[in-house]
Amino acid sequence: MRITMIGAGYVGLVSGVCFADFGHHVTCVDNVEEKVEALRSGVIPIYEPGLDELVKSNVKGGRLTFTTDLKSAVADTDVVFIAVGTPSRRGDGHADLSYVYAAAREIAHAMTGFTVVVTKSTVPVGTGDEVERIIRSERPDADFAVVSNPEFLREGAAISDFKRPDRIVIGSEDERASEVMREVYRPLYLNSAPLFFCDRRTSELIKYAGNAFLAMKITFINEMADLCEKVGADVQKVAKGIGLDKRIGDKFLHAGPGYGGSCFPKDTMALVKTAQDHDSPVRLIEATVAVNDTRKRAMARKVVAACGGSVRDKKIAVLGLTFKPNTDDMRDAPSLSIIQALQDNGAIVHAYDPEGMETARGMLPGVEFGANPYAIAEGADALVLVTEWDEFRALDFRRLKLLMAQSAIVDLRNVYPAEEVTRYGFQYYSVGR
Repeated sequence: MRITMIGAGYVGLVSGVCFADFGHHVTCVDNVEEKVEALRSGVIPIYEPGLDELVKSNVKGGRLTFTTDLKSAVADTDVVFIAVGTPSRRGDGHADLSYVYAAAREIAHAMTGFTVVVTKSTVPVGTGDEVERIIRSERPDADFAVVSNPEFLREGAAISDFKRPDRIVIGSEDERASEVMREVYRPLYLNSAPLFFCDRRTSELIKYAGNAFLAMKITFINEMADLCEKVGADVQKVAKGIGLDKRIGDKFLHAGPGYGGSCFPKDTMALVKTAQDHDSPVRLIEATVAVNDTRKRAMARKVVAACGGSVRDKKIAVLGLTFKPNTDDMRDAPSLSIIQALQDNGAIVHAYDPEGMETARGMLPGVEFGANPYAIAEGADALVLVTEWDEFRALDFRRLKLLMAQSAIVDLRNVYPAEEVTRYGFQYYSVGR
């Protein structure tokens, strides 16, 4: 099929490339000329394992192209996906839908013949109705249908998630459009990926409800971790004990410094605002947002306590800056709040991250960046593990003991058993243990 992807950001690029890899002919449209030129040259603007190879092979195979010309890309296409950004709107926390609506207006004037317009961006309930209204207003004669098809991609595992999904949610009230979407996802038939059809508004809410539930699960185990520290229990064993219950499951029950990234913070806030607008408040999600916001700076207080109650003029080495491993995404990363709080308390912060430092440089003034964990550990009073990259899972503690000025290790991801660290003479602090 002929597919056009509006937006070559994280969701649009990964989705477009995977569709091309299925054998569809895909054109990715973006209004940033420099990004399009870079993609044509094989330069990928984001870090996602395996994505660069897929881009190159599908461009070479003639199934994937990049352009800034939306009109030519949309003309005669079968399906147009809207995958533009929906960031939190400044001032009120609502999702900013201006890019979605602008894309709808352009699509309206470009499409010819029956076209399925799909919102792949994460959007509040009712957005599909407004997209349909805009297109109908701009082109009363157009033959089209608007469908909701939310994405469920994890950064760092997006290609696997796209090709082996738990489910594919399709919100459609037009049978022709439903048949087109079945054909779009037909290559996943052998993987037995379930196509779940529902109405458009339900599909839009599924995305927000899913992310809010996972964020709530993270926040729950983080609060249990705090309680474990007070009563002398082990949060990892608590998580395993409750996770063995199939009604609960063990996913997202890992205590840490709080959630971040491009989805959970903005999607939970957008759901709260949507619920308030409809006079149906979601108190659990409101509490989740509040607890998560305060938790990040609370982690800085844990570091201060590990340094004897003061970090003024002390060197703190921070391992990991991105909100999770295998991505270069710094959006709402816990490291931002933790480092800011440490600096506010007078600390001298040095940091290292395998992929996030280029982005972090512009977000963390006053931080010194190093080439590896040992470079930033030299002369440090404390080493703080914030993001659990694989290369941090087998640190040379003998070497660190010789390099560091003091011997505090603060493991905010519970990567290590305590005895593995303390036997080298370190004071070890973790979360909920």
